[in-house]
Amino acid sequence: MPISQRSDGKPVVELDPLIELSPFTLFRRLREHRAPVLIDVRDNPVGWTLEGSIHRPDASWEPDSDESILLFDDDGTDAVERVKDLQAKGFETARALFG
Repeated sequence: MPISQRSDGKPVVELDPLIELSPFTLFRRLREHRAPVLIDVRDNPVGWTLEGSIHRPDASWEPDSDESILLFDDDGTDAVERVKDLQAKGFETARALFG
């Protein structure tokens, strides 16, 4: 989740489509039955998670194939870093949930 600064110094959060997927795009893909595999990367998912998600907190985990995967956590920080690592290893379809 890249953050830049406006001319008045206020932060601006921007979606990077090479790393992140917007919640709106996820919703559309779910409705079209083209959902990515949802991976919850939080250490302790307490309280809520996305229905149908798989819990994979271990940073050494890698997907089985080239299928589209979407990582998420509480604020996106860990998910973005994990996606960058996966993409560097050749998993180009990996994305983090924006926000």
